[in-house]
Amino acid sequence: MHKEKLQDIGEKELINRLGKFMPKHQTSDDCALIKTKNENLLVNNDSLVENVHFNDITISPEDLGWKAVVCNISDLLSSGSKKTIGITISLILPAKTEWVWVEELYKGINKALKEYGGIILGGDCSKGNQKTISITAFGVQGELELRRNACKPGDIILTTGIHGLSKLGFMIQNKTNFDKNISLNERLTIKSIERFCRPQINPNILKNLLKTRSNKNIHRIGCTDSSDGLFQAVQDLAIASKCKAIINYEKLPKDKDWPKGDKWDEYYFYGGEDYELVFSLPLKWAKNISKLDKNIKEIGFFAEGEPSIEFKEKNKNKLLKNKPFRHF
Repeated sequence: MHKEKLQDIGEKELINRLGKFMPKHQTSDDCALIKTKNENLLVNNDSLVENVHFNDITISPEDLGWKAVVCNISDLLSSGSKKTIGITISLILPAKTEWVWVEELYKGINKALKEYGGIILGGDCSKGNQKTISITAFGVQGELELRRNACKPGDIILTTGIHGLSKLGFMIQNKTNFDKNISLNERLTIKSIERFCRPQINPNILKNLLKTRSNKNIHRIGCTDSSDGLFQAVQDLAIASKCKAIINYEKLPKDKDWPKGDKWDEYYFYGGEDYELVFSLPLKWAKNISKLDKNIKEIGFFAEGEPSIEFKEKNKNKLLKNKPFRHF
C-alpha cells in the first residue's frame, strides 16, 4: 500500500486536507476571524524555520526578529486589520544556542512592534534540533474586509509595490554566482538586501482605501499578500474567487535596474517574501487610489472563466510553467 508523503501532495493540498477538520472556509485566508460583541478579531500564525527560511549567513538575529513580526502583520493587513493588538512567540532552539542570539532576536521583534504597533503578550520555548520562531499575531478587523474570495470579474488587479527584490537580496546574501553578463549596481544590491532583511509594509493602505472608496456600500474586496510570490498571490485570488486573472506584463512595476531575461522574470514572479499586497478593486476605485498613492500600480484585471492566470502578452505565458516555492 502506497503511503503518501507531504513532498508528494505539497503544501496547498496539505492545507486543503487539514481544512476538513475545521469549520467551513476556515483555511480560505491566512487569518482567522473571531467574532465578538464589540470588535471582531483577526488571528494569524507564521513560522520561520532554520535552513528553510533563514540561516546565520543570510540574516542577523535582529533582522530575523523584525522579519518574523512583519510577515505576520502583513497577513493581518491583507485581511483588513486596522490595529495590531500584540503577538505571542514560540521558540524552538538547540540547547547550544547563545543567549546573545536570542537577545538580538527580541531586539528586532520589539523594533518592528514599535514601528507597526502591538506588544509581546507571551509565548513558549522548547528544545529542538534547529531554530524555529513561530509567532501568533492578533489584530482588530477594520471597516473593510479584505478576503481572497472577494474578487469579481471586471475588477482591476493592483499591487502596492515592486516584487523580486527580496529574492535577489536572499541570493546575494547566499553568495549566488550570477551570469557573467549580469551586472548588479550598488544601489540595487543594497536595496535588495534591505528588502530581504528588513521588509517594510504600508499600514496606511487601509485608510487610503477608505478615503478613495467610490461606493460606500462596498465593504469587501479581494486581497492577499505576496509572501509566497506574486504568481502565488494572484493564483490564490483567482482560485478563491473563481475568476480568471489577466496580467499585463508591460504594467508590472520593476526596479529601474532590474535585469532583463526569462530567469529574472522567474525571480520576479516566484521569489516571495516581498510582503506587498495584491488586491482587486472596481475601475473607478482603482483609479482613485492609484492617484493618491503612486506606489500602487495596476497590473491586470479579473475576467469570467476557469480559475487561472494568463498574460495579455501571449508570448509571456511560458513563464507560468514554473512552479512556486514549496515548503515540502
